[in-house]
Amino acid sequence: MNAIIIEDEKLSAEHLSNLLKRIDASINVIATFDSVKKSVSEFQKGIKADVVFVDVHLADGLSFEIFSKLQIDTPIIFTTAFDEYAIKAFKLNSVDYLLKPIGAEDLRVAIDKLKKFTQSHTSIVQDIANAYQNLNKQYKNRFMVKMGDSIVSVKTEDVLHFIAEDGITLLVTTNAKRYPVDYTLDQLAELVSPEQFFRINRKVFISINAVQKVSSYFNSRLKINSDLLDDESAIVSRERVNEFKAWLDK
Repeated sequence: MNAIIIEDEKLSAEHLSNLLKRIDASINVIATFDSVKKSVSEFQKGIKADVVFVDVHLADGLSFEIFSKLQIDTPIIFTTAFDEYAIKAFKLNSVDYLLKPIGAEDLRVAIDKLKKFTQSHTSIVQDIANAYQNLNKQYKNRFMVKMGDSIVSVKTEDVLHFIAEDGITLLVTTNAKRYPVDYTLDQLAELVSPEQFFRINRKVFISINAVQKVSSYFNSRLKINSDLLDDESAIVSRERVNEFKAWLDK
């Protein structure tokens, strides 16, 4: 089994290489790269392996940049000193992750998982690229809206909800102002943070800050108590209830 190590700390790379030899003599480390730039260059030249051990933080950036630039059909095991970062963002997108300093038993478990890994790993790299893009996606932090003959800036944090009425979309603020915006609710789903806003039904995108109370409602739906939303508009549609609960619980 051929392995590549992507690690910018020489001692860490040597430690991992030695552990691999001790755990499984059939594993051959064919290359070690210390940067995003070098890794991209070598993969573009056609280097291949059966597994890649990748440090999250490299000297010239996050290693996830590699997979956003290349299509690499290879199982990946991440190594990192940043537990929370790795677990939250990428645990499900790799064979395993190892926390530094890497211990022999943890590495042995990761190798065992790798050997059991099937062809389903072909989607991993795309998942990583998507996760990296989402992590770095810039959402709108303000909206320029028209007020009479003037244009004013409204901070996204001051938006209670967006509501579709009579063919237009209105932005409703914490001080009860209502402004038309040139976006549909579908477009807004790509522009505002899904951590901050949730589409509760076909006409309303609500801010987490606007949810004051949630109650059970007829026909397995939920009803939100929120300033400036009428009873009909404040109903979470039945098909969105479970997702809405998960959103509230993040």
